[in-house]
Amino acid sequence: MPEIDDENQELNEADTSRLSGRMRRYAKVGTSVGGLAAQVVGARYLGIGLDRGKHSSDLKAALGGLKGPLMKAAQILATIPDALPKEYAEELRQLQSNAPSMGWPFVKRRMRAELGLDWQKRFQSFEHEAAAAASLGQVHRAVGPDGRDLACKLQYPDMLSAVEADLQQLKILFGIYRRYDKAIDPSNVYHELAERLREELDYEREGRHMLLYKDMLSDEAGVHIADLLPELSTQRLLTMTWLEGKPLLDFVKGCDSVEQRNAVAMNMFRCWYVPFYYYGIIHGDPHLGNYTIRQDGTVNLLDFGCIRVFPPVFVKGVIDLYFALERDDPELAVEAYRTWGFDNISKDLLAALNLWAAFLYAPLLEDKPQRIMGDKGSLYGAEVAGEVHKELRRLGGVTPPREFVLMDRAAVGLGSVFMHLDAEINWHRMFHELISGFDVDALEKRQAKVLKAQKLPLPE
Repeated sequence: MPEIDDENQELNEADTSRLSGRMRRYAKVGTSVGGLAAQVVGARYLGIGLDRGKHSSDLKAALGGLKGPLMKAAQILATIPDALPKEYAEELRQLQSNAPSMGWPFVKRRMRAELGLDWQKRFQSFEHEAAAAASLGQVHRAVGPDGRDLACKLQYPDMLSAVEADLQQLKILFGIYRRYDKAIDPSNVYHELAERLREELDYEREGRHMLLYKDMLSDEAGVHIADLLPELSTQRLLTMTWLEGKPLLDFVKGCDSVEQRNAVAMNMFRCWYVPFYYYGIIHGDPHLGNYTIRQDGTVNLLDFGCIRVFPPVFVKGVIDLYFALERDDPELAVEAYRTWGFDNISKDLLAALNLWAAFLYAPLLEDKPQRIMGDKGSLYGAEVAGEVHKELRRLGGVTPPREFVLMDRAAVGLGSVFMHLDAEINWHRMFHELISGFDVDALEKRQAKVLKAQKLPLPE
């Protein structure tokens, strides 16, 4: 027994945010980041030419071998327009979240620490090899005592230290970017990422998010949420029922039916936006690994670590901006932007912000079946972002509100999904179905009810 206690103590101590843990992480990440930072500083102040393409490749190489939040943050940033230069975003977008898994000795120690010495007796079987491994943890298949197939999500050791150390490195990267590009002030982006990443370490909170989504999507036949097993879950272990399905790209390769691809797109649209427009809540990570597709075209939503709750007035602002663009109403657009936290909106700034908004809202404005990008090519979004970026630099820059981080990520990420599906549907009618009869007070009541049921806080 003392030996087991020592193992558990060692593992639990590794999960506390200790100076030694942070220093090890600084040493591992900081050398690469520091060297790359020196290249940028040299280019800025010494007139040394900087090959941004090569520099961004080096950055990807420095981060790609790491488990942990810095890689996850990089993946998120890669999908947010203008959070990073396009060369960096393109390289970081290629980072693979399916990192090498931890071995069986780690798994046994973790499971003992979370469920006790006799943890294996609580399962009919538990697979030694991880079924999936990502930036913060890995998933093992198991069979529960009642015979159900289960997914057990185990957090890697020392993640709290990794988060705090990686956030410091991320702050350095943002600082470097800010030195040579004033168009976007990323300070709010950083604070939003920091808060969401810290939340993702709490698997008990993620379990409540899972129950929250089961409640909000209970009437959506096209979406499936796993059942949580709270008796087999802790702050660093999340156990749920296993959901069978194919990754999106595998589904697309094997699907010749336009109708079925369109059905998947509609299910994904409702999966993300029913919670937002009815409850003011969004899943902020439409990463390809966070959902799978069933044979009938319905969707399994798998990961609930990155969830954002918005004040109801923010949702109203999203709808107000839509009608401002539809009616060419600049006063309503200004009011929408002010609701989100933009101040001192000049005529030129309004035009620049509306250029990006018009790109995001474009599929919703025309009442006809169409592809998500219409007749434009896949590079059109990058061209629009480039125009917006150029104009914001001319105007002296802008600080995007924190809420934009996950809203933009969801919009751009889902747009990529719809492009992969080659879906051609009437986005306008789907959107109007969601916002029909919208009432901000009714949303506030619904939001408060579902959050209270899961003991989750109201938005500030």
